[in-house]
Amino acid sequence: MRGNVVITGGKGALAQAIASEFSKARWSVEAPGRDELDVRNQKSVTDYLFHREIDLLICAAGITRDEPLVGLSELLWNEVIDTNLDGPARCVKAVVNGMMRRKRGHIVLISSFSAIHPPKGQTAYAASKAGLIGLSNALAKEFGPIGIRVNAVLPGFMETPMTRKLSTARIEEIRRDHVLGNFNTPDRVARFIRLLEEEMPYTSGQVFQLDSRVA
Repeated sequence: MRGNVVITGGKGALAQAIASEFSKARWSVEAPGRDELDVRNQKSVTDYLFHREIDLLICAAGITRDEPLVGLSELLWNEVIDTNLDGPARCVKAVVNGMMRRKRGHIVLISSFSAIHPPKGQTAYAASKAGLIGLSNALAKEFGPIGIRVNAVLPGFMETPMTRKLSTARIEEIRRDHVLGNFNTPDRVARFIRLLEEEMPYTSGQVFQLDSRVA
């Protein structure tokens, strides 16, 4: 085996694609769903991650609760922030001591284009994903001297079960924002993450936007 990878949010389309990609490359892969690893729960995170020897942590667990700020309840705001931002921070804290002992490791935080160009009505989601970029940059500086890499990946819009609830008109509107007129797929994003892990060993503290939307 080439190493051990854990992918949070393991039942999601992207996490499943990443798990398949790394499995084919002879990695030992764990992709726990929320019933196994609830990133919102400190005990669940500690119990699942703390004693594992993890070479690559991919934080892919995430939710959306789209609502303008004035109509967004504190409960929903906290749910999004707790899952999308606090959850990855909990996971990093649970695995990083082991990485520090071995003086190697890689953490990939799955952010979003909404972090840098949020649409209307995605206040909590955009804030949480923007926080991941800041977290990634800060951790890259903190852990880089020890030999631990941290990067943020913005997969771009993908047609997955989470986005299929959007209307056809809205999906086509999003497509027009892409200068190439096409969306990424979970499989392509998974291949990029494996490339980042296996072929770019000196890359850290970077934010990779993978679609063709231009700021």
